[in-house]
Amino acid sequence: MPPVLEQTGLNGIDIAILAIVLVSAGISLLRGFFKEAISLATWVAAFWVAVTFSTDQAKFFESLIQTPSLRAATSFGVLFLVTLILGSLINKAMQEVIDFTGFGGMDSVLGMLFGIARGLLIISMLVMVAGMTPLPQDLWWQESALLEHFQQISDWLLEQLPEDLRNYFPYTSR
Repeated sequence: MPPVLEQTGLNGIDIAILAIVLVSAGISLLRGFFKEAISLATWVAAFWVAVTFSTDQAKFFESLIQTPSLRAATSFGVLFLVTLILGSLINKAMQEVIDFTGFGGMDSVLGMLFGIARGLLIISMLVMVAGMTPLPQDLWWQESALLEHFQQISDWLLEQLPEDLRNYFPYTSR
């Protein structure tokens, strides 16, 4: 490890964590808060629409697709894709409104904060998944200056899940 990094007390995983958070913040700074928020909402909505309506809509593919599971998968995919397209059109319209109002600077700053929060959430969820493996026992994990903080966030996130869902996570962050 370069001497400069040794002086910071950070190890390789800490640098990777910082890189993920910084990349997420940078992307969101460039794209802006509203674009990022609408994109996230669109993906959530697309998943919800596809899960909720794909079974009912699969009947429209009966004459084209004989296999029921393939019909359901096609219906899911079409609904998901159509919802994403509609969301991107809404996003484009919102971006034009933001550009017209001159709210761009504030949108970028809020976007950066959104990106930081998203990066922190991504790392916390990765730590939660890693907690279901032996990784937290490894020396590099134990020596990390940042992972302890993300373990605490992961513990908190896990506590927020309903108990029946929480039981599916054989999670130990320490």
